[in-house]
Amino acid sequence: MKHLIFPLVAALALPAASFADGAPRSDWGRAGILSSANKADLPPIMLSSGTPLSEAPWVLTSGTYYEFEIQGDGSAELALEGAEFFRAIWIDEIVVNDLEIRPLGVNSIEFDDAGEMEIGFVAIKPGSYYLRIPGSTGETQRLEITIE
Repeated sequence: MKHLIFPLVAALALPAASFADGAPRSDWGRAGILSSANKADLPPIMLSSGTPLSEAPWVLTSGTYYEFEIQGDGSAELALEGAEFFRAIWIDEIVVNDLEIRPLGVNSIEFDDAGEMEIGFVAIKPGSYYLRIPGSTGETQRLEITIE
């Protein structure tokens, strides 16, 4: 009976060992968690006065590397805050005008003028989070994020 329990437990734990959205860990290559097989693109966030941040909430998988763009149209000075979300991820880099920034942490970001920013990160801590425009109360000014 003991000989059957170990393989059964190992077989049940196998799905938990899969990290990427469809890419098994054995396909990651030499870059490990940062390999292209473990990357997924998220829809961009639009920072524009009176425009929803995103069309749908994000559902992320812990251990997957994600990239997304934030596009500000300059219609107003707008920021995004989400300290709890930024603490639940590991930010690899923030790219602005071909300049790569590798921060130790982020609390919020702000666009004073029109521009674009790309953020690459690994989702780490499962839970429910959000990014929102500071001081806003409308649902369209808030992006719900779940890390599973």
